[in-house]
Amino acid sequence: MPAQTHQARVPGEPLHDSLWHSSPPGSIYDYIKVASFSIGPDGLIDQWSLRAEELFGLGAAQAVGRDPVDAFMPPELRADGHRKVAEILDGKEWTGLIPFRIPGGNGAHGVAEIYVMPTQTESAERAALCVVVDVRALRRIESDLAASQAIFGQSPFGFLLFGTDLTVQRANRRFATVFGGAVEEHRGRTVHDYLPPHEADRMAEALRRVLETGESVTDLRITGATPGCRDDRHWSINLYRVHDGTGRPIGIAGLGTDVTRRHLAAREAAGVRRNLALLNEAGHRIGNSLDLETTARELLDVTVPGFCDLAAVDLYQGLLLGDDDRPARPHGPGLPSLPGQGARRAPSAPLRRVAFASAVSDAPLSGPGALVAVGETHRYPAASPGAMALRTARTRLVEGSGPDELVQSTLIVPMVAHDTVVGLAQFSRTKGSEPFGERDRAVAVELAARAAVCIDNARLYRREHERALILQRSLLPPGDPEAAGLDIACRYLPGNAATEVGGDWFDVIELPGHRTALVVGDVMGRGLRAAVAMGELRTAVRTLALLDLEPAEVLTALDEVARGLGASGGGQQASRAALHSRDADRSEVYLATCVYAVYDPVTRRCTIANAGHMPPVLVEPAEEGAEPRPGLLLEIPTGMPLGVGGEPFEEVEVELPEGALLALYTDGLVESRDHPLEEGLRGLRDAVADPARPLEEVCDHVLNTLNTRHGEDDIALLMARVQGLPVDAVGDWQLPREARSVGRARELARAKLPAWGLEGLLDTTELLVSELVTNALRYGEGEIRLRLLLDRTLVCEVWDANLAQPRRRRARDTDEGGRGLQLVGLLSAGWGTRRTHRGKTVWFELPLPMPGCGPGEAVTELSAEQLLSMYG
Repeated sequence: MPAQTHQARVPGEPLHDSLWHSSPPGSIYDYIKVASFSIGPDGLIDQWSLRAEELFGLGAAQAVGRDPVDAFMPPELRADGHRKVAEILDGKEWTGLIPFRIPGGNGAHGVAEIYVMPTQTESAERAALCVVVDVRALRRIESDLAASQAIFGQSPFGFLLFGTDLTVQRANRRFATVFGGAVEEHRGRTVHDYLPPHEADRMAEALRRVLETGESVTDLRITGATPGCRDDRHWSINLYRVHDGTGRPIGIAGLGTDVTRRHLAAREAAGVRRNLALLNEAGHRIGNSLDLETTARELLDVTVPGFCDLAAVDLYQGLLLGDDDRPARPHGPGLPSLPGQGARRAPSAPLRRVAFASAVSDAPLSGPGALVAVGETHRYPAASPGAMALRTARTRLVEGSGPDELVQSTLIVPMVAHDTVVGLAQFSRTKGSEPFGERDRAVAVELAARAAVCIDNARLYRREHERALILQRSLLPPGDPEAAGLDIACRYLPGNAATEVGGDWFDVIELPGHRTALVVGDVMGRGLRAAVAMGELRTAVRTLALLDLEPAEVLTALDEVARGLGASGGGQQASRAALHSRDADRSEVYLATCVYAVYDPVTRRCTIANAGHMPPVLVEPAEEGAEPRPGLLLEIPTGMPLGVGGEPFEEVEVELPEGALLALYTDGLVESRDHPLEEGLRGLRDAVADPARPLEEVCDHVLNTLNTRHGEDDIALLMARVQGLPVDAVGDWQLPREARSVGRARELARAKLPAWGLEGLLDTTELLVSELVTNALRYGEGEIRLRLLLDRTLVCEVWDANLAQPRRRRARDTDEGGRGLQLVGLLSAGWGTRRTHRGKTVWFELPLPMPGCGPGEAVTELSAEQLLSMYG
């Protein structure tokens, strides 16, 4: 008997209508594989259904007319089989399990549950109808039913089965336990009966998508509340489409897992990670500028909007003005008592708002100080949370006063550095943001503490920077220095407040004989220590210049001084040990570059020595009508920097034509991270190409033309235009080594001074010239040279070939001589001696008479005490 197909009745459809419709595949019979065949009175198969063909794999032509026992049963069971068939044909029903095999020897076998019902033919003969069910399909259905019952009845997770109309067809006990009511009460409901509207819409959309596409949805996060609970729960939903035996979609299965604890733990972990990242970012971004206001803005750049929606920083006014009398951190319950604390109260001092940031447009802070503008000075009222936070150095949490207020939560955090309150930070979150918690409070305190330390470091740096700048400027020559035979202009540009003070310096030193020493140097390093080292080196240069040493000798002695500064024990060995030791603190090693040049206006020659410094630039005057010449880098041997030691310095003598321009400078003028050094030097040579321009304009043109970026480094620029002494301002004579040369020297001086209009200096000059020439005859060697120079003063020089330096001494009462140099010292504005390549030079200097003085008014008269001192 062929199996019939049936279609399940649609709920709500009238029963009498469904009986008269054909059923498409998909009923229970498709799952259990029911087949039928009939046995005739002769015990042979006389009818074979199509389902029997599917079950046994044999067609009707192969099965009809065969004995079913011989065809399908194993040989050892055939005897019992024939007996059962005989009983059935006698009218007895039978049900049982029968192992079978497929004829043909292909090895297929199974177990079938057979229902045998006796029948009669038209001729009243006994026959039988056999209904066969595949036991394997039944066992599989039983397993599926058991698994389904376990899911719906025993699963710890909520399970729903939705129909194609997206209504609940079945819910398990766990789901009913969570959402209340019996299991049957949930049938026919939709997701809108369980979830908030926006979440229900998301869930419904996901159900429709699964039903239409067949693609499963995993870990769909849904948030909602359960009956009797105000706190939201979080579920992870997995959806997949369910099909019948023929593959037709019949609904969607949904499995929900409560992940609220996991969500809270993940949110907690994410908050910790976010705060750690925030603190890490703060460590990298806060305190890079060493500027108080910038550091405060850096704190807000880190916290808004990553930590809060609004933030502001107030610092004490005295702190910003460089006043060290700042309120100390108060002591009290839970706070350590600090030395020197007492009556000073933080809120009594004015504060200035230095920074404000907002992630919400036009949103003010709440509470006291909310309407304070950036740059405005204010005080917090005594009872306000801000004043309390400053007074106790404890963080205050201020909640919003009402639901309509924009700012809902504010943390007021005192900024404490080295046990001293430096200011106050406010962090606020607006409506819609999560209120501050204890973890947020700890993060805010840490952020404020880091910023406070950086602000205090910036304060210390600002103080040191200002002191170093004052020291540095005090050591530079005031105004534009003057020199004989030179027109001088100079510029000094310190680095900006974001960079430390460097050790750049320049100097113009007057030497005997109207000569001038031009010095430019640069101490490597920055800060107050570099400025102090610069001052010490500059002082050493001036001291060495007074000895009238050659430029190379000055640098050699200066190198010894620099090595002494860089090592605690002093000396070359200590300096080299400090320089080459791996464990040495290199900040203690003082290295400097320096160029030292001496210009003689009489000969217009300049002697230059270089210790690792930038080469000087010389611009020679162009011929009339010719194009200006670019500057030339003087080829001066570049020695090692000062402080390294071990290498001698060389000097070069350069002749400077009238009108030439000489430029000395530090590396900040030509070096930059934006271009190579050669480009900077080329730009400097081009900028000074017109020496005829006024020197002050040349300096300004150089600084404006070159991309100096002087905020990165200090710049020192010293420029000198050559203006040699006129020929008629120099008197130069050779005197033989004989006694009458003393009288000859007096005659020459008496003849030269009236031509210069210096009649008032005749007697003094004649007397002092006589003394110097007499000493040269008595103690010197070789020919004597007398030279008179007129510039801003009158200088007299007497040269001889003896290297022995005369010294001034106090003569005894019985001595007939020994008072000449003493007399020179009393009558002149200054005197001295220096070595030359061929001996020595003794000189004295007389000031010129003031305009309007008579001839006798310029004579220097000795007092009685001065005269007696020569014999006392």
